[in-house]
Amino acid sequence: MAKAFIFSGQGAQSPGMGKELYDNFAVCKEVFDKADEALGFKISDICFGEDNRLNETEFTQPAILTMSVAVLRLMEEKGFKSDYCAGLSLGEYSALVAAGVLNFEEAVKLVKKRGRFMTEAVPVGVGAMSAVINLDADKIQEVLNSVDLERVFIANYNCPGQIAVAGYADAVEKAEPLLSEAGAKRVVRLNVSGPFHTPLLKPASDKLFEELKNVNINNFNVPVVSNLTAQCYGGKEDVIPTLTKQVMSPVKWEQTVKMLIENGVDTFIEMGPGKTLTSFVKKVSRTVKAVNVEDLKTLDKALGGL
Repeated sequence: MAKAFIFSGQGAQSPGMGKELYDNFAVCKEVFDKADEALGFKISDICFGEDNRLNETEFTQPAILTMSVAVLRLMEEKGFKSDYCAGLSLGEYSALVAAGVLNFEEAVKLVKKRGRFMTEAVPVGVGAMSAVINLDADKIQEVLNSVDLERVFIANYNCPGQIAVAGYADAVEKAEPLLSEAGAKRVVRLNVSGPFHTPLLKPASDKLFEELKNVNINNFNVPVVSNLTAQCYGGKEDVIPTLTKQVMSPVKWEQTVKMLIENGVDTFIEMGPGKTLTSFVKKVSRTVKAVNVEDLKTLDKALGGL
């Protein structure tokens, strides 16, 4: 059977992430040092300390990418290889680094700009995102249609029973009680800075396209599943158009996991902070193995179980 490396998205960050790995493994320290040099400031300090910038999108994205690639390099050093890679939203960039498509130093600078473009497209406070629990997509879409098709959208298909909606804050606020009335078990406002993966991010998409044209894109060493299509990239020529659309299109994570399982993946290894993706995978299928690797304790547990 096959293994997939899966990579954390925004929201998984936490103060101190990566510090244990940095202190104990030279290969992890090297990744953080390369990120510091590429960015021109110490992303390591933002990760390791109590720095409010860790929750600002422009800094969150390079921080999570760096943490994820540090874990990846350690797993590679220990001889682990994947048959597929995938990542949730931002995590798709980590997956592309893992597959050799993007150079890490270029990627970490790129995602910092991506974060800034996303914030500029819809300033903090203007947009909002909520998780809808136990309501199917068709019913969610009916509610959103009744609110305003141009102001609130389905943004993430995370796992069975969890779909995220996003849009202008007033439209999301209007939709929330209607979603509850339609049968949602809960509707939970998410602590994110904007309506990610909606058409409101079109300005960010346009700016990202211009930046992507300046990035070196290599052939795939490992297949990567795209959030946009829930299918593997066909080749390096797909990278720019896919990542350009990805930032303003719904994340098809549940469909991605199902596609990987259909292609023989029975072990999912989550790289990076948090255990969100591990929990999503387990909700998609209880027959596959899903483990997280983010610090020494979970590393030892994961390695012992693989």
